[in-house]
Amino acid sequence: MKKVFLLFAFSFTLITASAQKAPYVIYNTKGKKVSYKKMLKTLEEKDMVLFGELHNNPIAHWLQYELTADLHGKRQLILGAEMIEADNQDELNDYLSGNIDYKALDSTARLWNNHKTDYAPLVDFAKDSSLAFIASNVPRRYASMVYKGGFEALDSLPVQEKEWIAPLPITYDPELPGYQNILKMMGDHGSPTLVMAQAIKDATMAHFIIQNYKEGSLFLHYNGAYHSNDYEGILWYLQLDRPDLDYGTISTVSQEDVHKLEGENVGVADFIICVDSNMTTTY
Repeated sequence: MKKVFLLFAFSFTLITASAQKAPYVIYNTKGKKVSYKKMLKTLEEKDMVLFGELHNNPIAHWLQYELTADLHGKRQLILGAEMIEADNQDELNDYLSGNIDYKALDSTARLWNNHKTDYAPLVDFAKDSSLAFIASNVPRRYASMVYKGGFEALDSLPVQEKEWIAPLPITYDPELPGYQNILKMMGDHGSPTLVMAQAIKDATMAHFIIQNYKEGSLFLHYNGAYHSNDYEGILWYLQLDRPDLDYGTISTVSQEDVHKLEGENVGVADFIICVDSNMTTTY
Protein backbone atom coordinates (compact mmCIF):
# COMPACT_ATOMS: atom_id res chain seq x y z
CA MET A 1 0.00 0.00 0.00
CA LYS A 2 2.89 2.33 0.85
CA LYS A 3 4.51 1.68 -2.54
CA VAL A 4 1.24 2.45 -4.31
CA PHE A 5 0.92 5.72 -2.41
CA LEU A 6 4.51 6.73 -3.22
CA LEU A 7 3.99 5.92 -6.91
CA PHE A 8 0.81 8.01 -6.93
CA ALA A 9 2.56 10.91 -5.20
CA PHE A 10 5.47 10.79 -7.65
CA SER A 11 3.13 10.68 -10.65
CA PHE A 12 1.13 13.60 -9.28
CA THR A 13 4.33 15.61 -8.83
CA LEU A 14 5.35 14.98 -12.45
CA ILE A 15 1.92 15.95 -13.76
CA THR A 16 1.90 19.11 -11.64
CA ALA A 17 5.40 20.08 -12.74
CA SER A 18 4.61 19.57 -16.42
CA ALA A 19 1.50 21.73 -16.06
CA GLN A 20 3.45 24.66 -14.62
CA LYS A 21 3.98 27.70 -16.79
CA ALA A 22 7.67 28.56 -17.15
CA PRO A 23 8.73 31.94 -18.51
CA TYR A 24 12.21 30.64 -19.29
CA VAL A 25 14.48 27.59 -19.04
CA ILE A 26 18.29 27.56 -19.08
CA TYR A 27 20.10 24.98 -21.22
CA ASN A 28 23.74 24.10 -21.68
CA THR A 29 25.37 23.99 -25.10
CA LYS A 30 24.22 20.38 -25.63
CA GLY A 31 20.58 21.30 -25.06
CA LYS A 32 20.35 19.84 -21.55
CA LYS A 33 18.42 21.76 -18.90
CA VAL A 34 20.62 23.27 -16.20
CA SER A 35 19.98 25.37 -13.13
CA TYR A 36 20.90 29.02 -12.71
CA LYS A 37 23.18 27.90 -9.89
CA LYS A 38 25.07 25.60 -12.27
CA MET A 39 25.45 28.40 -14.82
CA LEU A 40 26.71 30.78 -12.13
CA LYS A 41 29.20 28.26 -10.77
CA THR A 42 30.63 27.68 -14.25
CA LEU A 43 30.82 31.32 -15.27
CA GLU A 44 32.43 32.54 -12.06
CA GLU A 45 35.60 30.67 -13.09
CA LYS A 46 35.91 32.51 -16.43
CA ASP A 47 38.09 35.45 -17.41
CA MET A 48 35.49 36.95 -19.73
CA VAL A 49 31.76 36.34 -20.19
CA LEU A 50 29.70 37.56 -23.14
CA PHE A 51 26.02 37.83 -22.22
CA GLY A 52 24.08 37.75 -25.49
CA GLU A 53 20.63 39.26 -25.15
CA LEU A 54 17.53 39.94 -27.18
CA HIS A 55 17.44 43.72 -26.80
CA ASN A 56 13.74 43.94 -25.88
CA ASN A 57 13.58 40.86 -23.66
CA PRO A 58 12.86 41.55 -19.97
CA ILE A 59 13.98 38.09 -18.82
CA ALA A 60 17.41 38.64 -20.35
CA HIS A 61 17.70 42.06 -18.71
CA TRP A 62 16.60 40.71 -15.34
CA LEU A 63 19.07 37.83 -15.52
CA GLN A 64 21.84 40.21 -16.58
CA TYR A 65 21.33 42.13 -13.36
CA GLU A 66 21.02 39.01 -11.20
CA LEU A 67 24.12 37.42 -12.72
CA THR A 68 26.08 40.65 -12.32
CA ALA A 69 25.12 40.94 -8.65
CA ASP A 70 25.90 37.29 -7.95
CA LEU A 71 29.25 37.34 -9.74
CA HIS A 72 30.17 40.54 -7.93
CA GLY A 73 29.97 38.62 -4.70
CA LYS A 74 32.57 36.16 -5.97
CA ARG A 75 34.92 37.99 -8.36
CA GLN A 76 36.33 41.41 -9.11
CA LEU A 77 34.19 42.55 -12.04
CA ILE A 78 34.66 44.85 -15.00
CA LEU A 79 31.44 45.60 -16.87
CA GLY A 80 30.96 46.67 -20.47
CA ALA A 81 28.23 46.96 -23.07
CA GLU A 82 27.48 47.24 -26.75
CA MET A 83 24.72 49.72 -25.90
CA ILE A 84 27.08 52.63 -25.19
CA GLU A 85 29.54 53.77 -27.83
CA ALA A 86 33.23 54.27 -27.22
CA ASP A 87 33.25 58.03 -27.79
CA ASN A 88 30.79 58.42 -24.90
CA GLN A 89 33.17 56.86 -22.36
CA ASP A 90 34.05 60.23 -20.82
CA GLU A 91 30.40 61.08 -20.22
CA LEU A 92 29.80 57.62 -18.79
CA ASN A 93 32.79 58.00 -16.47
CA ASP A 94 31.48 61.36 -15.29
CA TYR A 95 28.20 59.71 -14.38
CA LEU A 96 29.88 56.79 -12.62
CA SER A 97 32.01 59.18 -10.55
CA GLY A 98 29.01 61.34 -9.61
CA ASN A 99 30.18 64.41 -11.51
CA ILE A 100 26.96 64.48 -13.55
CA ASP A 101 23.47 63.11 -12.93
CA TYR A 102 21.34 60.87 -15.12
CA LYS A 103 19.67 63.81 -16.87
CA ALA A 104 23.06 65.16 -17.91
CA LEU A 105 24.21 61.73 -19.08
CA ASP A 106 21.06 61.32 -21.14
CA SER A 107 21.55 64.70 -22.79
CA THR A 108 25.27 64.32 -23.55
CA ALA A 109 25.60 60.60 -24.44
CA ARG A 110 23.77 58.75 -27.21
CA LEU A 111 21.84 56.38 -24.98
CA TRP A 112 19.50 53.80 -26.46
CA ASN A 113 15.77 54.50 -26.19
CA ASN A 114 15.39 51.63 -23.71
CA HIS A 115 18.41 52.60 -21.62
CA LYS A 116 16.41 53.81 -18.63
CA THR A 117 14.46 50.57 -18.24
CA ASP A 118 16.96 47.97 -19.46
CA TYR A 119 20.53 49.21 -19.03
CA ALA A 120 20.47 51.97 -16.42
CA PRO A 121 20.14 49.37 -13.62
CA LEU A 122 23.41 47.78 -14.77
CA VAL A 123 25.20 51.12 -15.02
CA ASP A 124 23.86 52.11 -11.60
CA PHE A 125 25.06 48.81 -10.17
CA ALA A 126 28.54 49.66 -11.43
CA LYS A 127 28.24 53.16 -9.96
CA ASP A 128 27.07 51.94 -6.56
CA SER A 129 29.74 49.21 -6.50
CA SER A 130 32.61 51.41 -7.78
CA LEU A 131 33.09 49.20 -10.84
CA ALA A 132 34.39 50.22 -14.24
CA PHE A 133 31.79 50.19 -17.01
CA ILE A 134 33.22 50.19 -20.53
CA ALA A 135 31.46 51.76 -23.49
CA SER A 136 32.67 49.22 -26.04
CA ASN A 137 30.77 49.72 -29.28
CA VAL A 138 32.03 51.54 -32.34
CA PRO A 139 30.31 54.91 -32.85
CA ARG A 140 27.49 54.21 -35.27
CA ARG A 141 28.63 56.86 -37.74
CA TYR A 142 31.78 54.82 -38.39
CA ALA A 143 29.81 51.61 -38.91
CA SER A 144 27.72 53.60 -41.39
CA MET A 145 30.88 54.72 -43.16
CA VAL A 146 32.00 51.09 -43.49
CA TYR A 147 28.59 50.08 -44.83
CA LYS A 148 28.85 52.74 -47.52
CA GLY A 149 32.51 52.41 -48.42
CA GLY A 150 34.12 49.40 -46.78
CA PHE A 151 36.94 49.44 -44.23
CA GLU A 152 38.97 51.81 -46.43
CA ALA A 153 36.52 54.61 -45.61
CA LEU A 154 38.02 54.73 -42.10
CA ASP A 155 41.55 55.41 -43.29
CA SER A 156 40.92 59.13 -43.73
CA LEU A 157 39.67 59.67 -40.18
CA PRO A 158 41.71 61.92 -37.85
CA VAL A 159 44.00 60.09 -35.42
CA GLN A 160 41.84 61.06 -32.44
CA GLU A 161 38.72 59.54 -33.98
CA LYS A 162 40.54 56.32 -34.78
CA GLU A 163 40.99 55.86 -31.03
CA TRP A 164 37.28 54.95 -30.86
CA ILE A 165 37.71 52.08 -33.33
CA ALA A 166 39.66 48.81 -33.28
CA PRO A 167 43.17 49.35 -34.67
CA LEU A 168 43.31 49.52 -38.46
CA PRO A 169 43.59 47.55 -40.65
CA ILE A 170 40.81 45.30 -39.37
CA THR A 171 41.41 41.56 -39.48
CA TYR A 172 38.39 40.14 -41.26
CA ASP A 173 37.10 36.73 -42.35
CA PRO A 174 33.95 37.12 -44.50
CA GLU A 175 33.54 33.35 -44.68
CA LEU A 176 32.62 32.96 -41.01
CA PRO A 177 29.19 31.24 -40.89
CA GLY A 178 27.67 34.06 -38.86
CA TYR A 179 28.64 36.65 -41.45
CA GLN A 180 27.47 34.44 -44.28
CA ASN A 181 24.12 34.04 -42.51
CA ILE A 182 23.70 37.82 -42.49
CA LEU A 183 23.95 37.81 -46.27
CA LYS A 184 21.42 35.00 -46.52
CA MET A 185 18.97 36.69 -44.16
CA MET A 186 19.20 40.03 -45.97
CA GLY A 187 18.77 38.49 -49.43
CA ASP A 188 18.90 41.16 -52.12
CA HIS A 189 19.56 43.79 -49.46
CA GLY A 190 22.76 42.09 -48.35
CA SER A 191 26.20 43.22 -49.43
CA PRO A 192 29.85 42.60 -48.50
CA THR A 193 30.03 46.04 -46.85
CA LEU A 194 26.99 45.23 -44.69
CA VAL A 195 28.92 42.32 -43.22
CA MET A 196 31.97 44.56 -42.80
CA ALA A 197 29.82 46.97 -40.79
CA GLN A 198 28.93 44.07 -38.48
CA ALA A 199 32.58 43.08 -38.24
CA ILE A 200 33.75 46.59 -37.29
CA LYS A 201 31.34 46.43 -34.34
CA ASP A 202 32.57 42.99 -33.29
CA ALA A 203 36.23 43.95 -33.65
CA THR A 204 35.81 47.23 -31.77
CA MET A 205 33.92 45.67 -28.88
CA ALA A 206 36.59 42.98 -28.57
CA HIS A 207 39.31 45.64 -28.71
CA PHE A 208 37.88 47.67 -25.82
CA ILE A 209 37.16 44.55 -23.77
CA ILE A 210 40.79 43.46 -24.04
CA GLN A 211 42.13 46.98 -23.59
CA ASN A 212 40.28 47.36 -20.27
CA TYR A 213 40.68 43.82 -18.96
CA LYS A 214 42.78 43.37 -15.82
CA GLU A 215 44.41 40.05 -15.03
CA GLY A 216 42.59 38.15 -12.32
CA SER A 217 39.30 39.95 -12.88
CA LEU A 218 36.19 38.84 -14.74
CA PHE A 219 34.99 41.04 -17.60
CA LEU A 220 31.22 40.73 -18.05
CA HIS A 221 30.02 42.16 -21.36
CA TYR A 222 26.41 42.71 -22.45
CA ASN A 223 25.68 42.51 -26.17
CA GLY A 224 23.12 41.43 -28.69
CA ALA A 225 23.18 37.64 -28.96
CA TYR A 226 24.10 37.71 -32.63
CA HIS A 227 27.41 39.38 -31.74
CA SER A 228 28.57 36.28 -29.86
CA ASN A 229 26.37 33.37 -30.99
CA ASP A 230 28.06 30.23 -32.31
CA TYR A 231 31.33 31.34 -30.67
CA GLU A 232 31.88 33.91 -33.40
CA GLY A 233 31.60 37.69 -33.65
CA ILE A 234 33.15 39.36 -30.61
CA LEU A 235 34.49 36.07 -29.31
CA TRP A 236 36.31 35.34 -32.57
CA TYR A 237 38.20 38.63 -32.23
CA LEU A 238 38.86 38.12 -28.52
CA GLN A 239 40.37 34.70 -29.12
CA LEU A 240 42.44 36.10 -31.97
CA ASP A 241 44.21 38.49 -29.57
CA ARG A 242 44.00 36.57 -26.29
CA PRO A 243 43.70 32.83 -26.93
CA ASP A 244 45.08 32.25 -23.43
CA LEU A 245 41.97 33.51 -21.63
CA ASP A 246 39.00 31.41 -20.54
CA TYR A 247 35.75 32.59 -22.13
CA GLY A 248 32.09 31.94 -21.36
CA THR A 249 29.09 32.76 -23.52
CA ILE A 250 25.37 33.14 -22.93
CA SER A 251 22.67 33.47 -25.57
CA THR A 252 19.00 34.36 -25.31
CA VAL A 253 16.45 32.73 -27.62
CA SER A 254 12.68 32.82 -27.90
CA GLN A 255 10.48 29.74 -28.41
CA GLU A 256 6.79 28.87 -28.17
CA ASP A 257 7.70 25.85 -26.03
CA VAL A 258 10.56 26.45 -23.61
CA HIS A 259 10.62 22.87 -22.31
CA LYS A 260 12.69 21.49 -25.21
CA LEU A 261 15.42 23.48 -26.92
CA GLU A 262 14.90 23.57 -30.68
CA GLY A 263 17.68 22.18 -32.83
CA GLU A 264 18.66 25.52 -34.32
CA ASN A 265 19.32 26.88 -30.83
CA VAL A 266 21.42 23.98 -29.56
CA GLY A 267 25.11 24.84 -29.38
CA VAL A 268 24.84 28.59 -29.96
CA ALA A 269 26.51 29.33 -26.59
CA ASP A 270 27.72 27.72 -23.40
CA PHE A 271 24.38 28.56 -21.83
CA ILE A 272 21.12 29.32 -23.63
CA ILE A 273 18.29 31.20 -21.91
CA CYS A 274 15.14 30.00 -23.67
CA VAL A 275 12.29 32.47 -23.12
CA ASP A 276 8.60 31.95 -23.84
CA SER A 277 7.74 33.81 -27.05
CA ASN A 278 4.63 35.21 -25.35
CA MET A 279 6.83 37.12 -22.90
CA THR A 280 6.06 40.82 -22.77
CA THR A 281 8.76 42.92 -24.44
CA THR A 282 10.27 46.17 -23.19
CA TYR A 283 9.57 47.95 -26.47
